[in-house]
Amino acid sequence: MSEQADIIFTDEQQQLLEIAEIFSGNKSPMDAVRRQLEAESSIAPELWREIADLGWLGIAIPEEYGGSGLGLGEVATIVEPMGRNLFSSPLISTTLAAQAILRGGGEQQKSQWLPRLAAGTVAALALTEAHGDWDLTNLTCSATRDGDRLHLSGGKTFVTDAEMADLFLISVELAGEPHVVLVEPSDFGADAMHREIVIDESRRSHALSLDGVSIHLDNLLPSANLHRLHLAACLLYAAEMCGGTAGVINVTVDYLTTRRQFDHFIGAYQALKHPMVDALVGLEQARSHLYHAATVFDMNEGRGEVAVRMAKAQAADAFAFASDRAIQFHGAFGFTYECDAQLYRRRALWCEQQHGDGAHHRKHLAELLLD
Repeated sequence: MSEQADIIFTDEQQQLLEIAEIFSGNKSPMDAVRRQLEAESSIAPELWREIADLGWLGIAIPEEYGGSGLGLGEVATIVEPMGRNLFSSPLISTTLAAQAILRGGGEQQKSQWLPRLAAGTVAALALTEAHGDWDLTNLTCSATRDGDRLHLSGGKTFVTDAEMADLFLISVELAGEPHVVLVEPSDFGADAMHREIVIDESRRSHALSLDGVSIHLDNLLPSANLHRLHLAACLLYAAEMCGGTAGVINVTVDYLTTRRQFDHFIGAYQALKHPMVDALVGLEQARSHLYHAATVFDMNEGRGEVAVRMAKAQAADAFAFASDRAIQFHGAFGFTYECDAQLYRRRALWCEQQHGDGAHHRKHLAELLLD
């Protein structure tokens, strides 16, 4: 693969995209999304099993550990149609956990956890703290060593799918340096998790207390590249937002071409038609940035960071604009909870705030491009 490549979309990505579009459309129609809002977890166990059986959890895991040996670019092609259909699952967190172990774990940790993650073990990431800093190395949670044990303290927030997780990857400060530790549910006390109310009600988010948690030293990852983990998360959230943008555009166009006023379909009016064109242009720009970032992410560290930050910022802008216009164009109904545009707007707000909004990434882009 040439280092000068701008966008490469492989046959594998095309096949995965087509399969994921059919799967997400069939499994996550809007009535199913609304039913899931009231469910105990973000996804039914049997549906999660179907995802595991499709091999999607092992796409970016090497074959020697039970995966397919592809990369995050292929995962992005699955996440995008899931975002289009507001499909909620622990796929992103489980994929990122596998990447953290693959890149920073010891051989015993890789052999123990990567095949299990590829087969359907659910992983949750506990990286965010109450101060809300998107710099993952700004840690107040800590670990202290006592012989071959680590004692944890502090608290995490926005830990998604914690109630169904079989493994937690938690960032802590140890001896003045950021580290990642592996914690199993049995290591927590009975009152360690508390459900949070978040803007996107299709998510299951929890606050997590680490006080009193003690784990063996073997659960410490030898290397914790939180910067790369942050960028990998940005790439996948950009994919989800691109999908969400396409989904909310479809919802809006469907309404504009069926709602009549003054004996005309309202989509015929230029005041509504032109912003929808702007939304579509924004989507195409965001998808171009997304698949450029997916192409170069593993090829060149500096170039990959620039591309990923651009993709995250552009996708956030596109999703925000399209979902906001969707609510406006539905009129008074758009401001009610029954309007599907509301669910997309909530998803847009959630995704934008995960691992940095547009202003955050543009600030870093200025430093990277002008340095």
